[in-house]
This record gives sequence, C-alpha cells and structure tokens, in this order.
Amino acid sequence: MGDVKKAGMPPKHNYQVDLDRIIRRLQRTGEVPSLLLHACCGPCSSYTIEYLSQYFNITIFYYNPNIAPEAEYRHRVEEIKRFISEFQANHPEMKHPVKFIEGDYHPEKFYAIAHGLENEPEGGKRCRKCFELRLAESARIAKEQKADYFTTTLTISPMKDAQVLNNVVQEQCDIYGVRRLPSDFKKKGGYKRSIQLSHEYNLYRQNFCGCVYSMRDAKDL
Repeated sequence: MGDVKKAGMPPKHNYQVDLDRIIRRLQRTGEVPSLLLHACCGPCSSYTIEYLSQYFNITIFYYNPNIAPEAEYRHRVEEIKRFISEFQANHPEMKHPVKFIEGDYHPEKFYAIAHGLENEPEGGKRCRKCFELRLAESARIAKEQKADYFTTTLTISPMKDAQVLNNVVQEQCDIYGVRRLPSDFKKKGGYKRSIQLSHEYNLYRQNFCGCVYSMRDAKDL
C-alpha cells in the first residue's frame, strides 16, 4: 500500500507546525522581527509575501546564479520586482512593506559546483549543491543585514524536499550565526494560493526550475 511508511524510516518533520508556534508567539508579544527571505521567482514569492508580511519585516534577496540563460534570469528578476510593487500598491493597509535586494549574477559559480553532476536527476546531489550555493550567500547577507530570521521560498514547490531545504538553511545559519525560520510553504494551501496569485498578477510561471539541466529534463518529459 502506498501510504504505508517504510520500516525504519522516521516520519517527516512538519515545519509548518514550528512556524505556527513562532507566529503565535509574535502575535502574543507584538514583536515584528526582520526576515531575510531568499526568493527564486515571482510565483514562489507571491504567497510567502502575502503570508509572512503580516508578521515580519521582509527583505527579499534574489540570488540565483543557477538560472540560465541570462534573459531568463532577467525576466524572473523583473517579474518578482513587479509583483512586490503591485502587491504593495494593491494593499495600502500593509503594516510591513517589503524590501528587495538583488544579488550578483555569476553563473560560473553554479557550473563550478555542478561539474561532474550534470547527469544527476532532479532533486539529487546537484540540486543539493545548488541549494548550498544559493543559501550560503543568502545567509551571509542575512548576517550582514542583521536579520532576525532567514529562510527561503523554495519550500513552496511540491518538487522540493522541505526536509533537505530546512537542513541546508540550518547548516548555513550555523555557519553565519543567524536564526532559521522553519518553513514548508506548500502547507496550508500555500502552493495553491501561489497559483491563484500568479493568475491575479499575470506572473510568468516557468516550466523548469531554472538551470540548463532542469530545462533539458523538462524538454524530455
């Protein structure tokens, strides 16, 4: 039966429960911490901004040297900037405006970590290395910005393992001395809501993760 857990396999951790606990504490205390939120694209950012801006002062950090070609990268940058601007214009009642920082675009850094892993399947070792590359720089910026918390929008994707991503975020938080915000944004209808917001704001929704290898694999489907 498909729903039977494999023997010896621990149950997957529910990061949304952890996040709910933090949010309840913030509601009790009235505290509004700062959050450095690594973002991969406009659609993935849409729900997370709508959701988290109620409780955090968010700075979106766009750092994705894996994305290719450069025209695709630039398109995604403009789409996320447009969404932030239009969403805030449509919600003047927002208590906590969202800021945006774009990181450097050096795709050679991605190709260096992907070397030898070009034929790995989606979600394999290459993807983990890619997460480490992007989230290490994001954690560094979180430290530089003196952010209270750090996390990534990547957990909203049904194709991404929240356990792996939270582990990578925690590893980088330990290195840079910042605090991880636990996340699994696909929970509580988050992914479905991101699709709705994408339609409302006419956001470009790509059919591949971003790198040339995910583009190759998407074409093979």
